[in-house]
Amino acid sequence: MRLPFDVNDAGAREAFLCHELLAGLDGLTEASPPRWGRMTAHQMVEHLLWAFECSTGRVKVECPTPAAERERLKRFLYHNRPTPHDFMNPALAAGLPRRRFTDLDAARLALGAEVARFVDHVADAAEALHVHPIFGPLGAEDWARSHYKHGYHHLLQFGLLEAPEGP
Repeated sequence: MRLPFDVNDAGAREAFLCHELLAGLDGLTEASPPRWGRMTAHQMVEHLLWAFECSTGRVKVECPTPAAERERLKRFLYHNRPTPHDFMNPALAAGLPRRRFTDLDAARLALGAEVARFVDHVADAAEALHVHPIFGPLGAEDWARSHYKHGYHHLLQFGLLEAPEGP
C-alpha cells in the first residue's frame, strides 16, 4: 500500500487514524519481520496501543524532556517528513514492556478500540492535555500529528506501507 505523507493535512491525518492505520495492520502476522528495529509485530501493535492510551489519559507517563526544550522538539510534529528509522523513544530505552495480550489479534482489537476512543476523545475533549513522553503535555491536534507520524513509521517498519515519494 502506498499513502502520500502529509502531517500538515488535517484530513489526511483523520483518514489515516480512522481508517488507514488499522487497515494497514490487516496484513500483519506474528511472523511479520521488521525492516529495521528490534520490535516484533505483536510488540509494535501493543506499542501503538500504549501511545494511544497516553493520548487519552488512560495511561499516565512522565516527560523527562526539560520544559525549556519541549517547544523546540514539538516542531518535529509539524515537519512534513516521516519519523527516521533510527528514532528511539527515551521512555523505552530500558526495553519494551511485557506483552499484555496473548496474541496479535487481541492486541489489534484493543488498538482498534483505543483509536476509536482517541477519535471520540478529540471530539469530546479537544482542549484536554495529556503528557507525551518526549514532548510533554499535548492537546488533541498535536497528539493526532504524533499518532500520524508514529503509526506511519511503524507501518513502514513492517513493510505494510511503501515509503512516500519525495526528495
